[in-house]
Amino acid sequence: MNGCRACGKTDLHRVLDLGAMPAADDFPPAETLVRPDEAAYPLAMDLCASCGLAQLAEDDTNTAEPRGIEPLALREQAAVAVARVRSEGWLSGATVREFGSPHGGSWLPCLAEHGFTTVAEQADVVLDCFGIMHEPDQRAAFTLRAEATAPGGVLLLQFHSLHAIVRKAQWNALRHGHFAYYSLTTLRWLLHEAGMSVATAWEFDLYGGTVLVAAVHGVREPDAAVRAMLAAEAGITDPVVVGQLQSAADRHADSLRRRLEHESAGGRVVYAYGAASRAVALFGRAGIHRGLVRAVADASPAKQGRRMPGTDVPIVSPSQLVLARPDRVLLTLPDLLPELEARFPELSGRWMSAEYDRPAEGLHR
Repeated sequence: MNGCRACGKTDLHRVLDLGAMPAADDFPPAETLVRPDEAAYPLAMDLCASCGLAQLAEDDTNTAEPRGIEPLALREQAAVAVARVRSEGWLSGATVREFGSPHGGSWLPCLAEHGFTTVAEQADVVLDCFGIMHEPDQRAAFTLRAEATAPGGVLLLQFHSLHAIVRKAQWNALRHGHFAYYSLTTLRWLLHEAGMSVATAWEFDLYGGTVLVAAVHGVREPDAAVRAMLAAEAGITDPVVVGQLQSAADRHADSLRRRLEHESAGGRVVYAYGAASRAVALFGRAGIHRGLVRAVADASPAKQGRRMPGTDVPIVSPSQLVLARPDRVLLTLPDLLPELEARFPELSGRWMSAEYDRPAEGLHR
């Protein structure tokens, strides 16, 4: 990449380098052998010194991830978000347009319940839930969404907060196909360049910290909620601050590997749950193989019968996981814990967190 994906400037600082990794969306059939060149794609994050955008340095992968199943946590958060936005008077008009995410999920059913009609051009309400980060050309992506928002309309844009990623050491949020990682500070600049302003914002616990903004055309002073979030993320455009992700990645991978080796040495069988894209770099960085994790369960039929990229670890169905009766289940997405505990009481007490230094309630360390 020659310049920033947003502003085009070339003053980019490397803040996280995971080396050569498998493509995050290429899940080979389980019966195939691991090829030496599977882990051959550079995976790194750069931070722009001019606009502050954290971004995928390069991406020469070209695969299509099998479609996953939308988690209950994501569906519930969407309903809560729509209710909050509506209660604060931000759902007005009659038309809605959504820029979707390749990972699926939609807020359109929620908006339809409030009488909104879906259109393919300008709309009173424009939605983007984790979609815009998949656009290589960030400036063009924000311009397109601004043009899709009618005069007097609102753009509702939700993103995984870079502030949360750094604060909670979520280094494996970096993956191929995710071209941008936003702080609210930088997002305001991006919207300003597209002729819009952030009017208000809401925070949610999803993925450890997500932000939903309401943006409008023209100049609007940020409200108290936005000012508080901006104050909390002070320093988030500093390469030294974001660069903490590098040491976190190194420590986390080593810690996870040692934990799994300890379980294996004790004769305990470990499975995992969640063949998520963020688990690909985690498995690759920690050198996980079938001797440490027998299989990964995932609810997506499209992923079952495949294997984790760059490893010999197969992907199985949740029913196969339950039948295996493992001693431990490594949970790659802690947001799934409440849903999984309700669905699989047989696995109670066996869950262990794959996250670094942030054990979820009810998880083993």
